[in-house]
Amino acid sequence: MQKLALICTLEQISDPGSYGFSVKFDGKVVEGFVVQRDAELFAYRNSCPHTGSPLDWVEHQFLDIEGALIQCAVHDARFLVDTGECIYGPCPGECLESLSVCVDKGNVYLSGIA
Repeated sequence: MQKLALICTLEQISDPGSYGFSVKFDGKVVEGFVVQRDAELFAYRNSCPHTGSPLDWVEHQFLDIEGALIQCAVHDARFLVDTGECIYGPCPGECLESLSVCVDKGNVYLSGIA
């Protein structure tokens, strides 16, 4: 049986939009966030590859003002939504650590960690 940890409901994430979470998964606390864009979900650990700091400074806010890129609030690094790759800032080419999520009956679940 696959392990799952409830993150939120799908309707809690705008499109485009993001949602931060802290859940217990496989005996460990996982701090992460989910981004929805064009009805697709992408999930990452809430840890900047440059400093290890959380990317958000406002709850659930991980996207830039245009809703196009993930933005680190600490040093303004920008990451592609679909790959987590840094394309602007102090850590170009580095990537956010991706997480696996799934949707079931309108709920979003963490289903895997790297």
